Amino acid sequence: MEFYEVINKRRTIRDWIDMEVSTEQIERIIDAGLAAPSNDHMRRWEFILLHTDEEKERALQFIAESSKKQTDSQYIPDDEKTQMCYGYAIPRQYAMFRNASFVIIPLFQTIHGIYNVTDLSGLNNFASIWCVIENILLAATAEGLGASLRIPTNEESENVRGLLNVPDHYVMPCYIGIGYPDENAKKIQQHIYHAKEKIHYGNW
Repeated sequence: MEFYEVINKRRTIRDWIDMEVSTEQIERIIDAGLAAPSNDHMRRWEFILLHTDEEKERALQFIAESSKKQTDSQYIPDDEKTQMCYGYAIPRQYAMFRNASFVIIPLFQTIHGIYNVTDLSGLNNFASIWCVIENILLAATAEGLGASLRIPTNEESENVRGLLNVPDHYVMPCYIGIGYPDENAKKIQQHIYHAKEKIHYGNW
């Protein structure tokens, strides 16, 4: 698939067909993640793969409770398109991982944590893992697959880390679901922006 086609086709998938993704595909996708820029050149990243129904159900049990809180929250976007995206996404937070062929739990090492940094350079570990994640999302698209993404709540993240025996000093930034997308699923229209609308030459 041509590079810009991959960029334009990449989107969050929440509905899947029942078709297995191979471990070879997953390894290629994670290899693409490992090619991302690393702030310390050491690539202190690890990945937990969930594949069986038991593995997924066990690790994803905290999503249902967290997404229920999100549904019941007072946050209601003012924008109509954003409301539609939000209304479509939140009820699928559990199913879009439970029904995926694989769930990837990326982990990054940080000795000093990310919540009490004193300057932006203290977020280097956090920034580099998101380069990894974007490479994974694009690689999945290039493989003809789809990917879903969820950032856990603090409590949710700690619960999953404990359940999966993640060592201290490793942080879980998100869940990534990988599978074959259901091409017949409803497509929610989003706002489209172009570079000319966002570029400020010289100053704001």
